[in-house]
Amino acid sequence: MVEIRKIVFAGGPGTGKSETIRALGRQGWHCLHEISRQIILEAQTEGISQLFLKDPLLFSQKLLKGRIQQYRTAEKLSGEVCFFDRGIPEISAYMEFQNEAVPDRFIEANLEHRYDQVFIFPIWDKIYTSDNERYETLGEAKKIDLFIRKSYKNLGYNLVEVPHAGVEARIDFILNHINYAFSK
Repeated sequence: MVEIRKIVFAGGPGTGKSETIRALGRQGWHCLHEISRQIILEAQTEGISQLFLKDPLLFSQKLLKGRIQQYRTAEKLSGEVCFFDRGIPEISAYMEFQNEAVPDRFIEANLEHRYDQVFIFPIWDKIYTSDNERYETLGEAKKIDLFIRKSYKNLGYNLVEVPHAGVEARIDFILNHINYAFSK
């Protein structure tokens, strides 16, 4: 059995990653969706409006557990490609953005769970909006983007920047790049 290629959509908040991955899912691709909103909503039902701001380590631990589970799920899938809406290295990036120490287990997870390709969705002022779970200002989102890029680059990933374009154009760009990159 051929190991499934793990493709990450990375980048700051509000850049169109989730919309693009949902569209890929509708086309029949394996897609694992962002789980941070689920963690935020669960905390809100317990009366914690922003768990990441209140207890960044607890939030990050829950996120790490979920993203490792997603990684393991992808390894069991049949097919050629699985798309991830965010990867494990972004947890460390957000912690660093909040000036939190990154525990060794997070660093180890970054090294142990490697992805085959990382597509970075750049900040796009035109489409950025905040909402109940996305509380960051546009300025904060731009800073987070820098931390995310640094996190992946420090782990040796080559980031492929997705152009500002409509969802279908972004999908075409990604699929064409994947076909080229993996046909070598």
